[in-house]
Amino acid sequence: MRGPFPWFGGKSKVAPEVWRAFGDVYNYIEPFAGSLAVLLGRPEDHTNSIETVNDLDHYIVNFWRALQHEPEQVAYHANNPVNEADLTARHIWLVNEGRERIARILGDPDYYDTKVAGWWVQGICCWIGGGWCSGTGKWTSVDGKLFEMNRKENGEDAGVNRQLVHLGNAGQGVNRKRVSLVRYGEGIHRGGLRGVGAGVDTGLAEITAYLSGLAARLRYVRVCCGDWKRVVTEGAMAHGDIIGVFLDPPYDVSMRDGGCYNTDAEHGNVSGEVREWAIANGDNPRLRIALCGYAGEHEMPDTWREYAWKANASYQHRNSDGANKVNRELERIWFSRHCLTEKPAMQNFFDLLEGEK
Repeated sequence: MRGPFPWFGGKSKVAPEVWRAFGDVYNYIEPFAGSLAVLLGRPEDHTNSIETVNDLDHYIVNFWRALQHEPEQVAYHANNPVNEADLTARHIWLVNEGRERIARILGDPDYYDTKVAGWWVQGICCWIGGGWCSGTGKWTSVDGKLFEMNRKENGEDAGVNRQLVHLGNAGQGVNRKRVSLVRYGEGIHRGGLRGVGAGVDTGLAEITAYLSGLAARLRYVRVCCGDWKRVVTEGAMAHGDIIGVFLDPPYDVSMRDGGCYNTDAEHGNVSGEVREWAIANGDNPRLRIALCGYAGEHEMPDTWREYAWKANASYQHRNSDGANKVNRELERIWFSRHCLTEKPAMQNFFDLLEGEK
């Protein structure tokens, strides 16, 4: 199944390769959930499997939990035309009141908010680049009016009452951005949710059906919120003879632009920590581990298999010569020694054709 929102570093394109390496594992763990591209790309019958996903980003976890339980309400709140004024106003609401509303999510495994989920997913589908709901921008609202918090007049903040901002919305601002005017800016209606050539949105019924299908797929998935190490402990991996662990941590901060992930400040440079865990557990016959990164980011033992692939160009960097455009050529996945290596004969043929392209 296809995920409902774009995500920096998403692995939907390479999900088939991951599942060829994992096989039909009984216990699957994804400590950095993001858009869940690999889990949603699982080809086998998964109804008798244990599947656990985790992310430190409260908005992501809230969305997946809300989708599991009330897809119709998430669809209702997500069903909104692409509108720059709405995007800015909702963004300010999300990083202030919305953040307060989902603060419980870290301590309550059953908590979610459908309004935050719907507005968040609709907005991230309209947004270009990073910084969505990061709360690090310069714009906020006071008494329903938009203000630029760092614009000075006579040494004082222009049009912004410091006390009102602090008490009303904790002073968290957003970056104003023009909504994307191409396919990436179609909001929740993008992709298969628009009539081909019709030029009109398909509407609430189609969005609800699509999200309900995702909810059915995720019905028994355990959605955790917190540090990645909590879901790869001995206790978390106690069940199952064979366990697949898909590690897709934020890329090393020295190899990408800052601000790609809202959790950079909390994660730190987690890439090295994840690599150390993978190497320490790579010889465990119960574990089939996949570690993602850029070429040169991880130096792995000779027992690991390195797989090179090319990511799709994002809208933001399609016409850019920046680092992220170069990095799409450097995508790698390292598979631990107990991962499966054989491919069907026809798959080798298709891989050859792809390489020639």
